[in-house]
Amino acid sequence: MMGKGPEASTPADDDSLMRRIAGGDEAAFALLMDRHLARAVALARRVTGSPAIAEEIAQEAFLRVWTRAADWQPQARVSTWLWRIVMNLALDQMRRRRPAALDEVPEPVDPGEDPEAAALRNALGRALEAALAGLPERQAQAVRLCLVDGFSQAEASAVLEVSEGALESLLVRARRSLRSSLSAYAPAEAS
Repeated sequence: MMGKGPEASTPADDDSLMRRIAGGDEAAFALLMDRHLARAVALARRVTGSPAIAEEIAQEAFLRVWTRAADWQPQARVSTWLWRIVMNLALDQMRRRRPAALDEVPEPVDPGEDPEAAALRNALGRALEAALAGLPERQAQAVRLCLVDGFSQAEASAVLEVSEGALESLLVRARRSLRSSLSAYAPAEAS
């Protein structure tokens, strides 16, 4: 499912909140957290696959925002800086904890949905997750940010700390690998 991109807050609003947070303003911190918490949790959940770990990562990210607010420099948007913190924490968590396999829990079947179609949808979802897991880490991050989380290429390149050209290259290679991995699920061409 495609997201709508980061919350619609203006950089100036977030910038002024960061200046207030640097001065110890708890209300400004609460407002920034209200504005971006759901997105931070969602990003961490996409990377880790765990809602509980995602919550912990988001809390740690906002703790870092609070403690490092005075060090923040407005060269990038506050949200981009926050997504980078979340991404780095999530990747650190994944490096420390390489799970053997996620428990396979089938999605609930829509009572009106054809069982065969539901089985195919579930199989495709598992195949897509396996294909994403098989990509090099940077390619998988680029795909998740741009195609799953709805970040623009400029935002995703800032989060990943690569140029937009490098991001496009990551996406092209990832799409090629995914196309190959998922070719069995491609609709048959009409004769």
